[in-house]
Amino acid sequence: MGHARAGEAHAGEARRKRTRTERTTEGLTVAVASALSLGLLAGPVAVFGATARHLVTDTGTTVFSRFVVPVVLLALLALPLLLARAVFRSGLRKGRERLTAAAPAALTLLAGSVLPFTALWLVLAYAD
Repeated sequence: MGHARAGEAHAGEARRKRTRTERTTEGLTVAVASALSLGLLAGPVAVFGATARHLVTDTGTTVFSRFVVPVVLLALLALPLLLARAVFRSGLRKGRERLTAAAPAALTLLAGSVLPFTALWLVLAYAD
């Protein structure tokens, strides 16, 4: 009972008193990265949603296209959110505070949001 596990010993060290500036910087990082990533995802969500709706309701598309294209577009949009969730949960498992764990997750979300945004611009640039 008197033995502490290795993870518990490090958790105490990681929970040192942080300054107000550190908390403010982390909070701003999370807020700005989240806002930018949601802004980057807004365009692809609208365009991919309209495309998926068009493919599902159009009479000239195959059953395969009606199913596969919306699933691929949904996966492309959900991927950044799933990656950010995994990074956030990993930070919590390591004993970090919620805000400290949220900063890398928000940056992961921002980085992952570039992929659907780039895909949208490639579609627009090379569309006939």
